[in-house]
Parts: sequence; C-alpha cells; structure tokens
Amino acid sequence: MPELDYSNLTADLAEQCAALESRSFPHADPSDLLDADDLLAYAETFPEGFFVCRDGDRVVGQAGGIYLNFDFAHPQHTISEITGEHQCGNHDPLGEWYYGTDIVVDPAYRRQGIGTELYRLRKDLVRRDNKRGIIAGGHIHGFEHHKTAMSAADYVKRVAAGELYDSTLTFQLDNGFEVRGVLENYIVDESTDGWSALIVWENPEFEATT
Repeated sequence: MPELDYSNLTADLAEQCAALESRSFPHADPSDLLDADDLLAYAETFPEGFFVCRDGDRVVGQAGGIYLNFDFAHPQHTISEITGEHQCGNHDPLGEWYYGTDIVVDPAYRRQGIGTELYRLRKDLVRRDNKRGIIAGGHIHGFEHHKTAMSAADYVKRVAAGELYDSTLTFQLDNGFEVRGVLENYIVDESTDGWSALIVWENPEFEATT
C-alpha cells in the first residue's frame, strides 16, 4: 500500500489536478471537467472544500465542493448552472449544503480506500461547519449498458434497490448517500445521454439555528 497524504487544494497543484480529471474521464466533454484555471479559482475561492490525495508528489485523487442553498422542490439543474463560473463561482459561505462538484481517483489507485477517505473528509467538513449535508449529481457509469432497455430513472431505482451494480452509484450508496431522483442533461456525456442521479447525504449532527 502506498503512503498517501491528504490535504486541501493549493495553487501549485492545479496543473496536476487538471491532468487527473482528463485521464479519468476520457468520454466527458472537456468543458464539464475542471481545468487548471478552474482549479486556480477554486484554490482562491474555497480551498477548504477541495481535498487532494497524493502519493509522494503525484496527485492520485481529489474531491471538490462548494456551499450553496438548494431547492428540493425544483431539483433539476446542470453542473454548470448550479456551480457557476469555474465550478466554484456560486460558492456561498452561508449556504446550507455542501454541493459536491467533483470526485475522482486515478484509475491506477482505485480500490485502495481513497474515495472512501475523500468522502469522510467531506463529511467531517460538513459536520464542523454545521451544514445540512452533501448533495451531488452522481455519475451512473453503468447506465450505458442498460439504456436501450430501461430509463435512467428505472436504472437508478434498481441500483438503489441492489438489483443492479453501478461502480460509482453503488459506491456512493455504500457511503451513506440516498437517491432523490435523476437529473436530465446534467453533463454532456454520450455514454449516459447526460443523465445523473441526484444523491444526498444528510448530516446527522446538524443543528438548526434560529
């Protein structure tokens, strides 16, 4: 097992983090991925919400997010609409929710607990700052193999019920998230036709303030 180090994003890691995005999501529209300029903006706007995993000097995992308010009565949105410029432009320090904008582990480092640790760091931040929880658009990687037979909503429902396995969504459910619906045209991705799952983790320690 490698010696892994976890820290918050700093400007000097921007190029490496952008390269990790590109090699981990080869089928995604590049405009939906974080580039070096986005990461530099993130490092200035809300570095506390962006976690980086390194093996020595090599970035092998990362997870970003911003604080915002969310209207569950009107949940449909795209990643660019809800996050704003550089995927962090809509960060609101007073926002009630942590919105996960990005999580990725280097393909060569998967199944080593990095994703679980990144989620733990996010949850710890949410608890410390007394936020309601975490919201994200969960990628449904396996949907491409079922989309001719069922809708995205049916696929997500069956994954949540344990009837189908999805490498990303199943992992998120195992980490305490719940499915709250599906998001249409969330990202540009031919393999999933742009669909994602709306997932939520509620902070059990949240205390409402008057």
